[in-house]
Amino acid sequence: MTSETTAIPHAARGDTSPALTSALAIMLVAAATLAGAWFFQLVLEILPCPLCLEQRYAYYASVPLAALVALAAARGAPRGVLLLGLALLALAALANAGLGTYHAGVEWGFWKGPTDCTGPVGNLGSAGNLLERLDTVKVVRCDEVQWRFLGLSLAGYNVLISLLMALIAAWGIAGTVKRS
Repeated sequence: MTSETTAIPHAARGDTSPALTSALAIMLVAAATLAGAWFFQLVLEILPCPLCLEQRYAYYASVPLAALVALAAARGAPRGVLLLGLALLALAALANAGLGTYHAGVEWGFWKGPTDCTGPVGNLGSAGNLLERLDTVKVVRCDEVQWRFLGLSLAGYNVLISLLMALIAAWGIAGTVKRS
């Protein structure tokens, strides 16, 4: 290192903050995952079960949190704030990976899943046609896989995506700690 590179702050030299890079990557991965989930639900009509819906919560939280961490990093926030934000993103991703692992285990029959189910229940009309209307309601069970690709269900892919997000957050934490 020359004396010139040590005297110029990272941002002035054009260096990208690891916190900024990782937060933006997490935000994009989470947003793309949510878009994919909504595509499967609305376009392909693969309806989510209760566990599928619960797995979306981490993504719904991660998008705005990652945006805040990225904004904070871009504005030169204290390192402790950035580390806290990245740690929260990592924890959310790891918790979601755990939930996805539980769901995949339910699908494979390794353990029992929740007993609740979901389906689109809207206006059921009059009592006279109630039974006819109930026949059209599609109930989605957590232990029945609706779609697999390369042997993995959507719950399995959620595990991989969540672990990727946790890894990106860990990379951002490590890079932020190294950076002074």
